[in-house]
Amino acid sequence: MKKLTLIAPSLVLFAVITLGCTPGNQKVDQKQNLMKSETSAFEYTLPSPALTGKVSVEEALSARRSHRSFTNEAISAEDLSQLLWSAYGITYPLSGYPQTQGGLRTAPSAGALFPLKIYVLIGKVRGIEPGVYRYSSRGHKITRVIDRDVREELSTAALRQEMIKTAPAVIFYSADFSLTTSKYGDRGRDRYVCMDLGHSAQNVYLQAEALHLGTCAIGAFNDEAVRNVMQLPENEEPLYIMPVGQYYHRAEL
Repeated sequence: MKKLTLIAPSLVLFAVITLGCTPGNQKVDQKQNLMKSETSAFEYTLPSPALTGKVSVEEALSARRSHRSFTNEAISAEDLSQLLWSAYGITYPLSGYPQTQGGLRTAPSAGALFPLKIYVLIGKVRGIEPGVYRYSSRGHKITRVIDRDVREELSTAALRQEMIKTAPAVIFYSADFSLTTSKYGDRGRDRYVCMDLGHSAQNVYLQAEALHLGTCAIGAFNDEAVRNVMQLPENEEPLYIMPVGQYYHRAEL
């Protein structure tokens, strides 16, 4: 990587995107706790994500499973922060490249266009009011967009899959396909956005395992019903639902 420091900044960015890595061990932010915004009662800056852990990548890969039964236990704001950061958090800030919307992320994206939009439905997260929140990678914060718990409604729209309404939190993905198709045309819609989603969702799976939490990726739902429940903007299409929480072990079932 030392040779890259002598190349023009635009080529450095291209190399980073192409190789799927970030230069150095860039820190995301100084350590901070959960904080409410001074200007909005329902905007929270999330705790700083941990950049080291006790579970190796190999251990997380070996243990990764889909979990569909969750306990009634709340999860912490720290765990939610870690999950959202793993999904789409900024690892290398880039102020000179507006298309990256703040910088390079934990998940690669075709052309560094980052078309995914991430929401979290909060039912039981310690320190955060229930509702639907939109995640912003820039600033690592969430802003409430629906002021009530809609997990049960989303469960109904997703063919009555119970795990959605019983999980304390639900990560929800939509995408603005135009961000990718504007550069790549139909190939962006048919391939690249779905690839982006797979990268991000697998990060959530592995991060959940490292936190001793469970999740399950859900793609079976009524698109229009889900769109209505989530009150999505016209330019966003629903893609994935990932309930997250403490799961029942086999001995407990």
